[in-house]
Amino acid sequence: MSYFYPLTATAAEQAIETIAEAAGTENIDPGVIQKFMKELPDKAFSLAVRVVLAIVILVIMWQVIKFIGGVVEKSLKKTKIEDATASFLAKLLKVSLEVMLLFSIAAAFGMDTASIVALLGSAGVAIGLAVQGTLSNFAGGILILIARPFRVGDYIVVSGTGIEGSVTEISLINTRMLTADFRRVVIPNGTLAAAVITNNNGNKMRILDTMVGISYSADIDKAREVAMSVMDNNEFVSDKHDKAVFVDELSDSSVVLRIRGWVVPSDYLKAKWSMNEEIKKAFDKNGVEIPFPQVDVHMK
Repeated sequence: MSYFYPLTATAAEQAIETIAEAAGTENIDPGVIQKFMKELPDKAFSLAVRVVLAIVILVIMWQVIKFIGGVVEKSLKKTKIEDATASFLAKLLKVSLEVMLLFSIAAAFGMDTASIVALLGSAGVAIGLAVQGTLSNFAGGILILIARPFRVGDYIVVSGTGIEGSVTEISLINTRMLTADFRRVVIPNGTLAAAVITNNNGNKMRILDTMVGISYSADIDKAREVAMSVMDNNEFVSDKHDKAVFVDELSDSSVVLRIRGWVVPSDYLKAKWSMNEEIKKAFDKNGVEIPFPQVDVHMK
């Protein structure tokens, strides 16, 4: 249905002359121009309807994709997957669906999607070269979230950097840590992905080794009995796992005993500090001598 008044013959002839003068040619079929001007209102109306429908579909589907992304993220967070990993996967799904929606609408309007993909690919390469450092950290973040060498709350040691502490946050670009003396450290994920990581919380239990030297004149059996008593009374050393006290080394000035027990990783430092203090007090109380370096000077 047309909502425009039809052109009169005079008006059509004037339009044809104007177009011919602008194009610099007189070989224009008047019938083609008249047909085009006659069909223009219908084509414009059809195009307007298609545009309106496309906008409505885009708005509705955009909200549907947003809803799907939220549902997927909540579902993933209910599993054992880290929150950061769940958010990343949900975001990746959401962006993929949005791109597919835009390409579908573009194809419906007759656009060459292959050319658009090629253009986006070229732009992606240029942007990638400009921000390759950030992309390296982004890739490292994905590897960390998928492989999960550590989690939030774990105490890790990053080899070659002198950095160690508790992980407080894992993002796609960097990881935040809190050191033992409460300093906040931000490490790029690219560095972490390429480094050797020691995760002190990787297992549910951890062995505590306390080394102490006794004099060669001391009774080893008595020292072993005192050390076992200290471990039995220590609140952090587990009674469900084996405990051991044995001679580890015969050094120059002492017999080195290794006192070994199992502790929860989060209690490791507390157990270590308390064991060192209690062993010293118990050995002093029971007459087990702990030697210290001495130098004898002979004067002539």
